[in-house]
Amino acid sequence: MTAIKNSYLFQTSLVACLCFSVFLNSCSNPKGQNRESQVFRYNEHYNVATLDPAFARNPPIIWPTNQLFNGLVQQDDSLNIVPDLAKRWTVDSSATRYTFTLRDDVFFHKHPQFKTPDSTRKLVASDFVYSFDRLKDPAVASPGSWVLSNVAGYEAVNDSTFSIQLNKQFPAFLGLLTMRYCSAVPREIVAYYGSEFRSHPVGTGPFKFKRWEEGVKLVLRKNELYFETDENGVQLPYLEAVAITFLPDKQSEFLQFAQGNLDMLNSLDPSYKDELLTATGKLKEKYRDDVKTITGPFLNTEYLGFFLDSPQDEIRSEMLRKAVNYGFDRVKMIKYLRNGIGEPAQAGFIPKGLPGYGTSGFEYNPAKARKLIEAYKEQTGNQNPVISIGTNSQYLDICEYIQREIGKLGLSINIDVMPPSTLRQLKSTGKLDAFRASWIADYPDAENYLSLYYSKNFTPNGPNYTHFKNDAFDRLYEASFKLTELEERKVLYQKMDSILIAKAPFVTLYYDQVIKFVHKDVHGLKANPQDFLVLKRVRKDKKP
Repeated sequence: MTAIKNSYLFQTSLVACLCFSVFLNSCSNPKGQNRESQVFRYNEHYNVATLDPAFARNPPIIWPTNQLFNGLVQQDDSLNIVPDLAKRWTVDSSATRYTFTLRDDVFFHKHPQFKTPDSTRKLVASDFVYSFDRLKDPAVASPGSWVLSNVAGYEAVNDSTFSIQLNKQFPAFLGLLTMRYCSAVPREIVAYYGSEFRSHPVGTGPFKFKRWEEGVKLVLRKNELYFETDENGVQLPYLEAVAITFLPDKQSEFLQFAQGNLDMLNSLDPSYKDELLTATGKLKEKYRDDVKTITGPFLNTEYLGFFLDSPQDEIRSEMLRKAVNYGFDRVKMIKYLRNGIGEPAQAGFIPKGLPGYGTSGFEYNPAKARKLIEAYKEQTGNQNPVISIGTNSQYLDICEYIQREIGKLGLSINIDVMPPSTLRQLKSTGKLDAFRASWIADYPDAENYLSLYYSKNFTPNGPNYTHFKNDAFDRLYEASFKLTELEERKVLYQKMDSILIAKAPFVTLYYDQVIKFVHKDVHGLKANPQDFLVLKRVRKDKKP
């Protein structure tokens, strides 16, 4: 028992200090003067389950795999689809056949299993055939297999040409291909490691795998074979390495950042938001010499969802659902609970930053909310209506704020706090009458948000957690797939969002905002609307 305890204390100490023997110097300097000049360091609160892109279902996995792998196409910081491993592509007149011409200067990370003189080989079109086959393979059981659900077939026409045939038109298809699920992986390395490819990843990305001590540290090194260059012809990436730690406590993470032992803080946790930011979202004076903020729109709608197949009459009541929407001040909530970070969600479900955003939604109107609650009581005879909301502890302050405000109007709100994993499970199985949730864009098209309310997507077979069903909505949703012009689809998206607002299967809270705190010696890091971490153009000032 003592040996186990000592081992645990040693490991905890190692994590707390965030010291990598290979890359990082002593972390005892409170001003970070000994920071390694070209190693970018950040902390991940949650353990990374895998480095296999076929399982890149959440940010903790997407961020490191984004450094290790590439796909056919990628997004720029304005959500435009731009080339990646494919240097160009064409779409036929039916808008169902996509033909990609691949770059001829892309090589996989070096590995002895390639059994070539230089331990690597060039990427070819058959690598995408293999990678897509693997994504669909039931034996692999990738959570990203749905990405190819509308794909009828694909083939390597030759080494540099890859073709995809869709079952039907899907204008957002290129956006799907930017997801990390669609990365190119090498057959011989996956075959060699099998399921252990998760911890021995080999890709084509700007960084290559070096070392992973699960739950403690993950180290990636610069890929000396990477194909991209900057506008001056300098090979990317600039950094020599990326070092990731797994300190679960956010207050400890903040302390390490303040001491200069982390280069980036990527969250606004209630435990330290008032320490860093003023009430208006500005960086406090004492941090301005060493720290800067990077902000921008984030394609994330935070909301409360109602399970409309609930046996509870209060949940099925459109009047009460609208009363909750009208009954609290989102502007005040953002100001005091989020320090001004985020946009009050007074429009529909489509977030700010996507075509289709801007449909008129619910503004604060307590008189109207009270009137709806009184009408419900008179109509049903239920003088003490109650709605229970499931949430995790991170959003407890927001739920308690709504509880107080709605309670003043005559509708009681109960709050059930549970672990995030339990919340996800109960939400997905229809075991919660109401729940706090987020929807972060899988791909940059409003269709991705509206898919949550398409009747054929009822959970557990799709993302329709509320079990919302509306024939007019379904017809518009299906019609949008036939329109290749974005402006035409935008009209239908706004009509669908209007239907949702009229029926109120949700309460939109706020449209999130990316905010990163970085030390001023870090340059080139940008806010991405999907909050992808892109490090290939990041550099740090060299130490004198």
